[in-house]
Amino acid sequence: MKLTAPLVYGLIVSILLVSAPHAEHLPVWVSVLSTMLLGWRAYLTASGNPLPKRWQLLFITLVCVGIIALSFHTLFGREVGVTLLILLGSLKLLELREVRDATVLIYLCCFVIITNFFYSQSIPTALFMLFTLLIILATWVHLQTGALAFKPRLRIAAIILLQAIPLSLLIFVLFPRVQGPLWGMPQDAYGSSGLSDTMSPGSMSKLTLSESVAFRVTFIGQRPTREQMYWRGPVLWDFDGRTWKRGRNATLQQPRLDKFSQPVNYTVTLEPHNKPWLFALDMPVRISIPADFAPDFQVLNRGPVNTRLRYNATSVMGYLANLDEPPQQMRRALSLPEGFNPRTRQLAAEWRAQNIGDEAVIKNALSYFNKNAFEYTLEPPPLGINSVDDFLFDTRKGFCEYYASSFVFLMRAAGIPARVVTGYQGGEYNDLGDYYVLRQSDAHAWAEVWLQDRGWVRYDPTAAVAPGRIQNGLSATLPNNAALPFFARTQSPLLLKLRLNLDALTNQWNQWVLGYNTERQFAFLTRLGMEDITWQKLAMNMFGGVALLVGIFTLIMLRRLRLRNSDEVQKIYLKFCKKLAKAGITRAAHEGAQNFADRASQLNSRDAAEILDITSQYIALRYHKHHDPDSLQVFKRAVSKFPT
Repeated sequence: MKLTAPLVYGLIVSILLVSAPHAEHLPVWVSVLSTMLLGWRAYLTASGNPLPKRWQLLFITLVCVGIIALSFHTLFGREVGVTLLILLGSLKLLELREVRDATVLIYLCCFVIITNFFYSQSIPTALFMLFTLLIILATWVHLQTGALAFKPRLRIAAIILLQAIPLSLLIFVLFPRVQGPLWGMPQDAYGSSGLSDTMSPGSMSKLTLSESVAFRVTFIGQRPTREQMYWRGPVLWDFDGRTWKRGRNATLQQPRLDKFSQPVNYTVTLEPHNKPWLFALDMPVRISIPADFAPDFQVLNRGPVNTRLRYNATSVMGYLANLDEPPQQMRRALSLPEGFNPRTRQLAAEWRAQNIGDEAVIKNALSYFNKNAFEYTLEPPPLGINSVDDFLFDTRKGFCEYYASSFVFLMRAAGIPARVVTGYQGGEYNDLGDYYVLRQSDAHAWAEVWLQDRGWVRYDPTAAVAPGRIQNGLSATLPNNAALPFFARTQSPLLLKLRLNLDALTNQWNQWVLGYNTERQFAFLTRLGMEDITWQKLAMNMFGGVALLVGIFTLIMLRRLRLRNSDEVQKIYLKFCKKLAKAGITRAAHEGAQNFADRASQLNSRDAAEILDITSQYIALRYHKHHDPDSLQVFKRAVSKFPT
């Protein structure tokens, strides 16, 4: 078959569609070079100029591989593999000479589609890839049919896709689930932005500019109030004068809660963030997956969270936390770097000199924030070496990390053990799915102080300055011109409803498609009546179901074979052919009725007139749209009278 220009253009469009979503993940030069190669091939096709020599393509290929090696410092890994596939596919078009080359390119495009899911598995990505697959299949149909017009090719491709849906659903439901990703190398871990185990001035305010989802929560039974929704993450102990760090735990003692009350049960669907920490409502007491509770109540997964993770947890709203904190932890909670923030130290010393208790010092600190014109803002002025002094006495403008950091510094300077806790606060309720959405814009930092007979107690200095942040969220506190992401702004009811509908759909997609793991598969199949599920039974049921569907499709596609038997004219003519066959004149499979009649009349000159007459009647009845019943009867009598 000749490779026509429309076929080449179809291949160019296919490669362009499968490569386009990778543009934001790969170096710019890859997209530019690939586009130039595709444009070059389109120009050669339109102009009729010859394709480049093979040695020229080999040289370009070697140069591309060398640049890739220099850019990525390796030839292995996810990004490198995708880059090679895209560039080599574009180069393959420049040596497209045979049908075999076109077939290889179509298969390559189908494979590159899969690589798009390495970066995004959202509904829009799936829909775009489905459209791309439709175009690829239409190009493949063109390769097989030649001059068939575009619309019929597209219709055939759509039918093929529709036929594949039942098979895909069956395989999806029954295929034994594999724990963990199918593709993975150390350098391929997700690089999603999220909370870090360090905190510096401005780190939280930068994070709130992201509208991406951190996790979703579904409560089972009683729900806490928004003011109680503090989602615990990394706990920061060590301070070097500017940055708070998690550091190393000074004890291996397990955390302990006493006199706890008000248990709350919930399910968290956590997005991948490439860190080991899990998020739980303050304070967590149980989690359904293998995880460790650090001495400071931080919940740690046994490995980085590189895939979407779903777990059940229980937390308590009332508690006494670590009443017998080890001395080494207490020393750690009091340590401060020497030579920093002298004015803050002096203020804390003045409060302590008043011979008041720890709780009175805390009250003074919160009152100081509340009564000294502090401003809650995403765009605070820069701070100097003595960052806490500059914030408390000069700028008085900052985000949550400024208040948490300075509050903990004040407590330690006053001799009260304290630490910084980071995580998320609040959440947006979606009544369509009855769950809460926590976005990166909900990131927050607060403080915990250790008090005699009470243990670790949460204090949020941000609430003393901007209580609306805790009660109603970020957008309710900051001015309308603040640099907030779109999803964090106050919106019209129509936009809000649309947004919640889209998020509810995304949540269902995450739960039942992306989150269809071994546990969910077994639970779903058990509800369908399948008991004692094993991977062997799943495989047998899957292959049996595939065979059944293929059999049904085969019967449907072969149904036209029966139409011939339901055609009365055709049935009578076949009897005529059988009579001739008994006389030794057999009709060939490729032979038309008139050609067969001409040959049969020559071989049987005695009945030649009858053969030609019966054939002419057959052609008239078979291929003319309208005929009267008498003509059919005449034809039937003529065949019946024909000698055997």
